[in-house]
Amino acid sequence: MTERMKVRRVVTGHDEFGKAIVSMDGDPPHVIASAIPSEYFTEVWKTFSSPAPIDRGEDTTLGPRKMSPHAMGSAVRLVQIPPESGKPMDDEARKAHFASLGSPEASTGSGPSRHPLMHRTETIDYGVVLEGELTLILDDSEVDLKAGDIVVQRGTNHAWSNRSGKPCRILFVLLDGAYTAETKTALGKR
Repeated sequence: MTERMKVRRVVTGHDEFGKAIVSMDGDPPHVIASAIPSEYFTEVWKTFSSPAPIDRGEDTTLGPRKMSPHAMGSAVRLVQIPPESGKPMDDEARKAHFASLGSPEASTGSGPSRHPLMHRTETIDYGVVLEGELTLILDDSEVDLKAGDIVVQRGTNHAWSNRSGKPCRILFVLLDGAYTAETKTALGKR
């Protein structure tokens, strides 16, 4: 079993006189272990509107977990993806995985899908591979990624597959998005 990567999060802010200060320094308090062993989601920060208020508020990562950011919001998340076990994943395990992430509705994988963890969110996601290797699986293709590669994922059906034998760590910045009318029609949404 792979240990979770330790993360130090430094959050700045202002004191009551407007002086720049360190508001928080230490481990992020909201780390989710998914239903997949050794897979961890570390919530770094969230915003709930745009523009985001710059205030002296509390830690925004506390509270219920969901994959997508709130409407008009953002989420910064560090994900540790273990190597795939090679065991087939049944529908029950797939559902448990997405439920553990707070977003069972995101799952699109079932039956003969390209990967059991195929999913879609109405977001723009920036993913930066920090360590390891990962394969991005789309409906019609696959892209191998390595440390330093950046993915801009625009609301597409996809999955992540770690076939390397070592953990992969990827940092995501997720922004709330909205499909255009043309994209909704193409996806069969009304």
